[in-house]
Amino acid sequence: MEGLVYKSTGSWYIVKTAGGEIYNARIKGKFKIDSDITSTNPVTVGDIISFEPEEDTAGSAIITHIHKRRNYINRQSPSHKHLHHIIAANIDQILLLCTLKEPRTSQGFIDRFLITAEAYHIPAVLLFNKSDLFRKKEVEKYEQWKEMYEAIGYKVLLISLLKNEGLDAVNDIFTNKTTLISGHSGVGKSSFINRLMPSVALKTQEVSGWSGKGLHTTTFAEMYDLPLGGRIIDTPGIREFGLVDISKQELSHYYPEMRNLLSQCQFNNCLHTSEPGCAVKEAVANGEIHEDRYVSYFNILESIEEKRY
Repeated sequence: MEGLVYKSTGSWYIVKTAGGEIYNARIKGKFKIDSDITSTNPVTVGDIISFEPEEDTAGSAIITHIHKRRNYINRQSPSHKHLHHIIAANIDQILLLCTLKEPRTSQGFIDRFLITAEAYHIPAVLLFNKSDLFRKKEVEKYEQWKEMYEAIGYKVLLISLLKNEGLDAVNDIFTNKTTLISGHSGVGKSSFINRLMPSVALKTQEVSGWSGKGLHTTTFAEMYDLPLGGRIIDTPGIREFGLVDISKQELSHYYPEMRNLLSQCQFNNCLHTSEPGCAVKEAVANGEIHEDRYVSYFNILESIEEKRY
């Protein structure tokens, strides 16, 4: 039998068949060893799997095969520095929920997420929440970032869940697509999903002194079917986003505004820092590449640890 993984709790997986049957599935220990998977989770939400129902336990099954993934998005494992954690697989787009206040989403966090999306050829949308908290400084920052990210091809939207503003423009992006929703804890992911699907009723936790909704209390990734078609994948709040298997040499390939310039650099191995004849640095000087994106690139470049064999 075949099914789609809707939830992972670490050792058990909720699987749904095309006919709507639900199974609690698990992996045998030998399967983990034979698969030679270096992630902390060999099976993830969005995986298509083959399984065999267990005869002695109704509703239980053993996973026998993980089908080839069309794509996936991963991050550095918070507990194992040299392993990666697959957040979800077989997704059509990523929606990164951001806030400029309470809490503040940094550009570095956004860019790391976008780099990973680019590496796996997954379109990304930036959705900024809590516009009700914006003052002049936040309005200016949002307009600056909107212009910067839209210029390189990303959709940028603004909402206020507290005041129910801007949500109509968001609904259309989910139709007949599998969308991963992610972001820091406290940005309003659970509240946003509750607005899309009131029947889900995800828990939120209020945080003293914060306006709007509070901390996201999700502990495991989970997928939901949308009433009008498509699926969303809810993920636990992410504090940091560590890149996996991206070298210093590769990093600029995942900046859309740099990609077309790379062949114009004087040196093939140009890192766009201090090398002469660098087309990327020239584009920054000419205003063709936003200076903030270049600074972000440089900071991320400096943070990458090259593997030593």
